[in-house]
Amino acid sequence: MSTVYVAIAIFALSLLGGLAPRLFSNRLSNRRLEDLTGIASGLLLASALLVVIPEGFHVAAEAASNDADEVFIQEPVVLGATVLVGFLMMLLLEGFGIGHAVHEEHHDHAQGHGHGHVHHPTSSGVLAIGLSVHAVADGLAIGAAAATGETAFSLLVGLAVLLHRVPAAFSLGLFALHEPAGWARGSRGVILFAMATPIAVIASYVLLDGGSDQTVALALLLSAGTFLYVATVDTLPAVHNIDTGMRSVLNVIAGAALFAILFLSLDAAGLLDHAH
Repeated sequence: MSTVYVAIAIFALSLLGGLAPRLFSNRLSNRRLEDLTGIASGLLLASALLVVIPEGFHVAAEAASNDADEVFIQEPVVLGATVLVGFLMMLLLEGFGIGHAVHEEHHDHAQGHGHGHVHHPTSSGVLAIGLSVHAVADGLAIGAAAATGETAFSLLVGLAVLLHRVPAAFSLGLFALHEPAGWARGSRGVILFAMATPIAVIASYVLLDGGSDQTVALALLLSAGTFLYVATVDTLPAVHNIDTGMRSVLNVIAGAALFAILFLSLDAAGLLDHAH
Protein backbone atom coordinates (compact mmCIF):
# COMPACT_ATOMS: atom_id res chain seq x y z
CA MET A 1 0.00 0.00 0.00
CA SER A 2 2.92 2.37 0.70
CA THR A 3 3.91 1.99 -2.97
CA VAL A 4 0.52 3.34 -4.03
CA TYR A 5 0.87 6.30 -1.67
CA VAL A 6 4.32 7.09 -3.09
CA ALA A 7 2.92 6.93 -6.64
CA ILE A 8 0.06 9.26 -5.72
CA ALA A 9 2.43 11.71 -4.02
CA ILE A 10 4.74 11.78 -7.04
CA PHE A 11 1.82 12.42 -9.38
CA ALA A 12 0.34 15.18 -7.23
CA LEU A 13 3.59 17.06 -6.62
CA SER A 14 4.78 16.64 -10.22
CA LEU A 15 1.47 18.03 -11.46
CA LEU A 16 1.57 20.93 -9.01
CA GLY A 17 5.18 21.65 -9.91
CA GLY A 18 4.35 21.62 -13.61
CA LEU A 19 1.34 23.91 -13.24
CA ALA A 20 3.01 26.28 -10.77
CA PRO A 21 4.79 28.48 -13.38
CA ARG A 22 1.41 29.64 -14.66
CA LEU A 23 0.75 31.12 -11.22
CA PHE A 24 4.09 32.43 -10.02
CA SER A 25 6.82 31.97 -12.63
CA ASN A 26 8.23 35.41 -11.81
CA ARG A 27 8.61 34.60 -8.11
CA LEU A 28 11.14 31.81 -8.57
CA SER A 29 14.45 33.04 -9.93
CA ASN A 30 16.71 31.09 -12.25
CA ARG A 31 19.27 30.86 -9.45
CA ARG A 32 16.78 29.41 -6.97
CA LEU A 33 15.63 26.80 -9.50
CA GLU A 34 19.24 25.79 -10.14
CA ASP A 35 19.73 25.46 -6.36
CA LEU A 36 16.71 23.17 -6.05
CA THR A 37 17.88 21.07 -8.99
CA GLY A 38 21.37 20.73 -7.51
CA ILE A 39 20.08 19.65 -4.11
CA ALA A 40 17.64 17.20 -5.70
CA SER A 41 20.43 15.75 -7.84
CA GLY A 42 22.51 15.21 -4.72
CA LEU A 43 19.62 13.32 -3.15
CA LEU A 44 19.25 11.18 -6.27
CA LEU A 45 22.98 10.50 -6.43
CA ALA A 46 23.15 9.47 -2.79
CA SER A 47 20.11 7.23 -3.12
CA ALA A 48 21.76 5.40 -6.02
CA LEU A 49 25.06 4.88 -4.20
CA LEU A 50 23.79 4.32 -0.66
CA VAL A 51 20.52 2.46 -1.28
CA VAL A 52 19.80 1.20 -4.78
CA ILE A 53 23.22 -0.27 -5.70
CA PRO A 54 23.92 -1.87 -2.27
CA GLU A 55 20.39 -3.30 -2.19
CA GLY A 56 20.83 -4.65 -5.71
CA PHE A 57 24.05 -6.40 -4.67
CA HIS A 58 22.37 -7.73 -1.52
CA VAL A 59 19.39 -9.16 -3.41
CA ALA A 60 21.76 -10.68 -5.99
CA ALA A 61 23.77 -12.38 -3.23
CA GLU A 62 20.59 -13.80 -1.71
CA ALA A 63 19.47 -15.05 -5.12
CA ALA A 64 22.78 -16.83 -5.60
CA SER A 65 22.67 -18.41 -2.15
CA ASN A 66 19.09 -19.63 -2.56
CA ASP A 67 19.31 -20.94 -6.13
CA ALA A 68 22.38 -22.53 -7.69
CA ASP A 69 21.07 -21.59 -11.16
CA GLU A 70 21.41 -17.89 -10.30
CA VAL A 71 25.03 -17.95 -9.12
CA PHE A 72 26.21 -16.07 -12.23
CA ILE A 73 24.56 -12.82 -11.15
CA GLN A 74 26.74 -12.74 -8.05
CA GLU A 75 29.72 -12.03 -10.30
CA PRO A 76 30.75 -8.40 -9.71
CA VAL A 77 31.33 -7.82 -13.43
CA VAL A 78 27.72 -8.82 -14.21
CA LEU A 79 26.32 -6.53 -11.53
CA GLY A 80 28.58 -3.64 -12.47
CA ALA A 81 27.77 -4.09 -16.16
CA THR A 82 24.05 -3.80 -15.36
CA VAL A 83 24.62 -0.39 -13.77
CA LEU A 84 26.67 0.61 -16.81
CA VAL A 85 23.89 -0.50 -19.17
CA GLY A 86 21.42 1.75 -17.32
CA PHE A 87 23.77 4.72 -17.66
CA LEU A 88 24.50 4.06 -21.34
CA MET A 89 20.83 3.51 -22.12
CA MET A 90 20.06 7.05 -20.96
CA LEU A 91 23.07 8.39 -22.85
CA LEU A 92 21.81 6.67 -26.01
CA LEU A 93 18.35 8.20 -25.59
CA GLU A 94 20.00 11.59 -25.22
CA GLY A 95 21.81 10.98 -28.49
CA PHE A 96 18.50 10.30 -30.22
CA GLY A 97 17.11 13.58 -28.91
CA ILE A 98 14.96 12.00 -26.17
CA GLY A 99 16.90 13.78 -23.49
CA HIS A 100 16.66 14.82 -19.88
CA ALA A 101 16.84 18.47 -20.96
CA VAL A 102 15.43 20.23 -17.91
CA HIS A 103 18.76 21.80 -17.05
CA GLU A 104 18.73 23.56 -20.39
CA GLU A 105 15.63 25.51 -19.42
CA HIS A 106 17.09 27.20 -16.36
CA HIS A 107 16.90 30.70 -17.67
CA ASP A 108 14.35 33.40 -18.07
CA HIS A 109 11.98 32.59 -20.94
CA ALA A 110 9.91 35.60 -20.06
CA GLN A 111 12.74 37.85 -21.20
CA GLY A 112 13.06 35.93 -24.46
CA HIS A 113 16.73 35.08 -24.11
CA GLY A 114 18.90 32.27 -22.85
CA HIS A 115 22.20 30.52 -23.31
CA GLY A 116 23.34 30.98 -26.87
CA HIS A 117 25.15 27.62 -26.95
CA VAL A 118 22.13 25.52 -25.92
CA HIS A 119 19.87 23.83 -28.44
CA HIS A 120 16.37 23.74 -26.98
CA PRO A 121 13.58 21.29 -27.79
CA THR A 122 11.20 22.55 -30.44
CA SER A 123 8.14 22.21 -28.20
CA SER A 124 7.10 21.29 -24.69
CA GLY A 125 5.70 18.05 -26.14
CA VAL A 126 9.16 16.93 -27.30
CA LEU A 127 10.62 17.86 -23.93
CA ALA A 128 7.78 16.09 -22.07
CA ILE A 129 8.33 12.87 -24.02
CA GLY A 130 12.04 12.90 -23.22
CA LEU A 131 11.44 13.63 -19.55
CA SER A 132 8.70 11.00 -19.34
CA VAL A 133 11.01 8.30 -20.69
CA HIS A 134 13.45 9.17 -17.94
CA ALA A 135 10.59 9.26 -15.44
CA VAL A 136 9.74 5.66 -16.32
CA ALA A 137 13.24 4.67 -15.18
CA ASP A 138 12.56 6.41 -11.85
CA GLY A 139 9.38 4.39 -11.50
CA LEU A 140 11.30 1.18 -12.18
CA ALA A 141 13.64 1.97 -9.29
CA ILE A 142 10.80 2.52 -6.82
CA GLY A 143 8.84 -0.51 -8.04
CA ALA A 144 11.90 -2.76 -7.85
CA ALA A 145 12.76 -1.47 -4.37
CA ALA A 146 9.20 -2.14 -3.23
CA ALA A 147 9.35 -5.65 -4.72
CA THR A 148 12.22 -6.51 -2.38
CA GLY A 149 9.76 -6.25 0.51
CA GLU A 150 11.88 -3.60 2.23
CA THR A 151 9.43 -0.76 2.84
CA ALA A 152 12.00 1.60 4.33
CA PHE A 153 14.33 1.22 1.36
CA SER A 154 11.54 1.77 -1.18
CA LEU A 155 10.39 4.88 0.70
CA LEU A 156 13.93 6.29 0.69
CA VAL A 157 14.19 5.78 -3.06
CA GLY A 158 10.71 7.23 -3.50
CA LEU A 159 11.66 10.31 -1.47
CA ALA A 160 14.71 10.98 -3.61
CA VAL A 161 12.69 10.61 -6.82
CA LEU A 162 9.86 12.73 -5.43
CA LEU A 163 12.13 15.65 -4.55
CA HIS A 164 13.85 15.39 -7.92
CA ARG A 165 10.54 15.46 -9.83
CA VAL A 166 9.43 18.85 -8.50
CA PRO A 167 12.12 21.12 -10.04
CA ALA A 168 11.99 19.00 -13.22
CA ALA A 169 8.22 19.48 -13.43
CA PHE A 170 8.56 23.21 -12.77
CA SER A 171 11.07 23.57 -15.60
CA LEU A 172 8.76 21.69 -17.95
CA GLY A 173 5.85 23.89 -16.88
CA LEU A 174 7.96 26.99 -17.48
CA PHE A 175 8.73 25.79 -20.98
CA ALA A 176 5.06 24.94 -21.60
CA LEU A 177 4.09 28.44 -20.49
CA HIS A 178 5.83 29.77 -23.59
CA GLU A 179 4.63 27.02 -25.94
CA PRO A 180 3.85 28.67 -29.32
CA ALA A 181 0.75 26.48 -29.71
CA GLY A 182 -0.63 27.76 -26.40
CA TRP A 183 -0.76 26.71 -22.75
CA ALA A 184 -3.54 24.15 -23.32
CA ARG A 185 -1.27 22.08 -25.53
CA GLY A 186 1.75 22.60 -23.32
CA SER A 187 -0.17 21.49 -20.23
CA ARG A 188 -0.79 18.08 -21.82
CA GLY A 189 2.94 17.51 -21.71
CA VAL A 190 2.97 18.40 -18.02
CA ILE A 191 0.21 15.86 -17.33
CA LEU A 192 2.06 13.19 -19.34
CA PHE A 193 5.19 13.80 -17.30
CA ALA A 194 3.29 13.74 -14.01
CA MET A 195 1.70 10.38 -14.90
CA ALA A 196 4.81 8.62 -16.23
CA THR A 197 6.59 7.78 -12.99
CA PRO A 198 3.49 6.74 -10.98
CA ILE A 199 2.36 4.40 -13.77
CA ALA A 200 5.87 2.93 -13.99
CA VAL A 201 5.97 2.50 -10.19
CA ILE A 202 2.76 0.46 -10.13
CA ALA A 203 3.59 -1.51 -13.29
CA SER A 204 7.11 -2.35 -12.08
CA TYR A 205 5.88 -3.45 -8.69
CA VAL A 206 3.15 -5.66 -10.18
CA LEU A 207 5.60 -7.28 -12.62
CA LEU A 208 8.44 -7.75 -10.13
CA ASP A 209 6.53 -8.60 -6.95
CA GLY A 210 6.76 -12.33 -6.42
CA GLY A 211 9.30 -12.65 -9.22
CA SER A 212 12.80 -14.04 -8.90
CA ASP A 213 15.38 -12.22 -6.79
CA GLN A 214 17.63 -12.26 -9.85
CA THR A 215 15.18 -10.15 -11.85
CA VAL A 216 14.64 -7.71 -8.97
CA ALA A 217 18.39 -7.32 -8.43
CA LEU A 218 19.03 -6.58 -12.10
CA ALA A 219 16.12 -4.10 -12.21
CA LEU A 220 17.53 -2.26 -9.20
CA LEU A 221 21.01 -2.03 -10.67
CA LEU A 222 19.71 -0.97 -14.09
CA SER A 223 17.72 1.84 -12.49
CA ALA A 224 20.76 2.84 -10.41
CA GLY A 225 22.62 3.50 -13.66
CA THR A 226 19.80 5.77 -14.82
CA PHE A 227 19.91 7.63 -11.48
CA LEU A 228 23.64 8.26 -11.89
CA TYR A 229 23.09 9.59 -15.40
CA VAL A 230 20.23 11.91 -14.48
CA ALA A 231 22.06 13.31 -11.44
CA THR A 232 25.10 13.95 -13.63
CA VAL A 233 23.37 15.54 -16.60
CA ASP A 234 21.28 17.78 -14.34
CA THR A 235 24.29 19.32 -12.63
CA LEU A 236 27.22 19.34 -15.05
CA PRO A 237 26.07 22.40 -17.07
CA ALA A 238 25.89 24.51 -13.90
CA VAL A 239 29.14 23.03 -12.55
CA HIS A 240 30.97 23.93 -15.77
CA ASN A 241 29.60 27.48 -15.68
CA ILE A 242 32.22 29.76 -14.12
CA ASP A 243 29.51 31.85 -12.44
CA THR A 244 27.61 28.97 -10.84
CA GLY A 245 30.17 26.16 -10.63
CA MET A 246 31.08 26.18 -6.94
CA ARG A 247 27.54 26.98 -5.82
CA SER A 248 26.22 24.04 -7.83
CA VAL A 249 28.83 21.70 -6.36
CA LEU A 250 27.90 22.77 -2.84
CA ASN A 251 24.20 22.22 -3.57
CA VAL A 252 24.86 18.68 -4.77
CA ILE A 253 26.99 17.97 -1.71
CA ALA A 254 24.25 19.38 0.54
CA GLY A 255 21.61 17.16 -1.07
CA ALA A 256 23.82 14.08 -0.79
CA ALA A 257 24.64 14.92 2.83
CA LEU A 258 20.95 15.34 3.73
CA PHE A 259 20.14 11.94 2.25
CA ALA A 260 23.15 10.33 3.97
CA ILE A 261 22.09 11.74 7.34
CA LEU A 262 18.55 10.44 6.86
CA PHE A 263 19.84 7.05 5.76
CA LEU A 264 22.26 6.69 8.68
CA SER A 265 19.60 7.83 11.16
CA LEU A 266 17.12 5.22 9.94
CA ASP A 267 19.84 2.57 9.95
CA ALA A 268 20.87 3.46 13.52
CA ALA A 269 17.22 3.17 14.56
CA GLY A 270 17.10 -0.34 13.12
CA LEU A 271 14.55 0.56 10.46
CA LEU A 272 16.70 -0.62 7.56
CA ASP A 273 17.32 -4.17 8.73
CA HIS A 274 16.82 -6.67 5.94
CA ALA A 275 13.95 -9.09 6.27
CA HIS A 276 13.86 -10.97 2.96
